[in-house]
Amino acid sequence: MATPHTPDRPDELTMEVVDLIGSVVARYHEEYEEAAGTHALTGAQARLLGLLSLEPLPMRKLAQRLKCEPSNVTGIVDRLESRGLVERRPDPADRRVKVAAATEEGRRVARDLRESLRFAREPLAGLSEDERLALRDLLRRMLRS
Repeated sequence: MATPHTPDRPDELTMEVVDLIGSVVARYHEEYEEAAGTHALTGAQARLLGLLSLEPLPMRKLAQRLKCEPSNVTGIVDRLESRGLVERRPDPADRRVKVAAATEEGRRVARDLRESLRFAREPLAGLSEDERLALRDLLRRMLRS
């Protein structure tokens, strides 16, 4: 008989799913670090560039999303800016605030990084579109919790 699931004592299936999620996350980070290295970037630089390729962000928001100190973000942005991958510009909503934004070259590098992540793309290709949609929807639901 299956062990009842409670928030205090997760059942075996829940623990297996948690372990599998942890394995996926570890593999993702490992491959992301490798991909970053091929562009002479650290993992943190690559993650920041990935965020900025989606939208320009103020340093404060970057620090929140990367879960690090704003001073660390400033150093990362400085290094990416010196390579022409990121630029600082005034925030259109508040000209007193500076936002960091990916340059055209930065967006290209971020796209190359995403496209080079084989580990998830290859297994996902083996799933049907309906299975990929179900997985996406389940992951979105988990993230909203």
